[in-house]
Amino acid sequence: MVKRLQVCRNCRRFTNEKACEVCKSTNLSTSWKGLVVITDVNSEMAKALNIKEPGRYAIYVG
Repeated sequence: MVKRLQVCRNCRRFTNEKACEVCKSTNLSTSWKGLVVITDVNSEMAKALNIKEPGRYAIYVG
């Protein structure tokens, strides 16, 4: 069975674990919209989304 991706409601990063690997939060959601991959934290997109570390992020978390 395929495991659903979860998104941390605090930092919006994707995870397959029971807690976020970055901020250690267990406040996760399977309800999200939009995926952005940040490779350069100095990009305009990273600045607009206030992202400080490279990774996969959800644009909206429900």
